Amino acid sequence: MPTAAAPMPTDWRDFFALTKPRVMSLVIFTGLCGMLTAPGHINPVLGFTAILCIALGAGGAAALNQWWEADLDAGMKRTAQRPLPAGRMDRTSARDFGGLLAAASVFVMYFVGWLPAVILAISIVYYAVVYTIWLKPRTPQNIVIGGGAGAFPPLIGWVAVTGHITLMPIVLFAIIFIWTPPHFWSLALFVESDYAKVGIPMLPVVAGEAATRRQIMLYAALLLPLSVVPWAIGGAGPIYGIAALLLSAGFLALTLRVGLRRSTGPDDAMQPEKQAFKFSILYLFVLFGALVADHLLLAKG
Repeated sequence: MPTAAAPMPTDWRDFFALTKPRVMSLVIFTGLCGMLTAPGHINPVLGFTAILCIALGAGGAAALNQWWEADLDAGMKRTAQRPLPAGRMDRTSARDFGGLLAAASVFVMYFVGWLPAVILAISIVYYAVVYTIWLKPRTPQNIVIGGGAGAFPPLIGWVAVTGHITLMPIVLFAIIFIWTPPHFWSLALFVESDYAKVGIPMLPVVAGEAATRRQIMLYAALLLPLSVVPWAIGGAGPIYGIAALLLSAGFLALTLRVGLRRSTGPDDAMQPEKQAFKFSILYLFVLFGALVADHLLLAKG
């Protein structure tokens, strides 16, 4: 049980930590890429506001996630030093902070457009309620179904510019959705004991390592053709297409190394899983960066 009382005032860095800034950086980046590659133009002030709202919404959802899971975080080595389980903040402050950020992000996004505001609200509820409260403690498919939560930013960025949903942002959503399981399960393989200790039914805990490794390979294999769909439908050009092929082939090769392993063994034998996890983060940054570069250099859209 995390410490109930915390010294006040709480350090601003703890509030910042509640927003999961590393995760937020990827959320902001993919949202910005969706905005930059959408056809049409947006007022720079409204564009900045939209990205700010995406960041605030993601940060608010992350804070609510940590408020709800404070007891679980206290039992896992990977998360024990977060502000709540470490006793540096009280749970009420975390809840109110997360709720304030989430509500403010949707309210302000409404001035950019009603549709991006609605999608942002859905993404927050999806992560903070559907994934955190319902899926995560109940099913080993939590990451598969819950992956949609992190796939919304490029869709929101696109809709902030255009005001409507087309095939291209749906494809971008799908790429992140399919990317999420091999990304997260690679992490889950080398922190499996943490999840088992607190009773979270992550796939390695419930189905075993062998089944998880097969699923990682399967989703990485699905990601390869899906990643080139923007090129195939004319939403991107060869710069993006070639980058997607190379990146996805490299990611698949790393997941094959993960899949062919029989067991994790000691920490020094975890390199394939760690390499796949680290590369998956780089993968998404470079893939969406290539999409923007392609759009700017070849004037797509």
